[in-house]
Amino acid sequence: MPIATLIFILDIALVVHAAKTGRFSPWGYIILFLPGIGAAIYIVVELAPEWLGSYKGQIARQSVARAVSPGRRYRELTDELALVDTIANRAALAEECVALGKFEEALFHYDAIVAQPLGEEPQFFLGKARAQFGLGQSEASVATLDELKRRWPDFRSPDGHLLYAIALEASGRDDEALANFVNVGQYFPGVEPRVRQAQLLQKLGREAEAKAVAQDVVRGLGRAPAHVRKNQRQWLASAQRLARG
Repeated sequence: MPIATLIFILDIALVVHAAKTGRFSPWGYIILFLPGIGAAIYIVVELAPEWLGSYKGQIARQSVARAVSPGRRYRELTDELALVDTIANRAALAEECVALGKFEEALFHYDAIVAQPLGEEPQFFLGKARAQFGLGQSEASVATLDELKRRWPDFRSPDGHLLYAIALEASGRDDEALANFVNVGQYFPGVEPRVRQAQLLQKLGREAEAKAVAQDVVRGLGRAPAHVRKNQRQWLASAQRLARG
């Protein structure tokens, strides 16, 4: 099929989409008067943000924004908080601070949030624990996560569980850390907990067990699709080194 025909079909489909979603003016005209180019602009400006509306999409979009302008989102969120001091605005800024490594400021914001009645939510305690760990306060991070579990025993977060195991190890509580690496490794969407389990076993002098875990990780990823191996390449490389002994 000629490219011109494909562009025409795409333009018509997007004009119909714009009309159905109440965006015909001005997008319908832009798409019609700028064949191909108008469609591309419509996709980038209107559709891509919708497609990126999922949590993973938002994270990806924010990562791109940070790469292009590292401090831009931080400045925008700081301005928004100065204008309207709400839990949502403060939480967004705190999360951005963690992403940028501004852990002291992140902890300040999370402390301010959880001190409010409406701020007593598990995700804010998890954010506080991340900030504490980023500051090297591993024992405080464990204590915060223990408090989270006490208040919300049914709350589940693979990332939070992994952070708990890592913080336990950093606090010198190796046996507890090992048990938690095993547990979170059973449902975490990636091999990081199991590789960390193998690394801890090696640190404890349990070489044979460490090697066995690492070899199992390598075998599992060897059967995984290429995109999975690519996403896990850092941990695969670590597992391969451990597996070789």
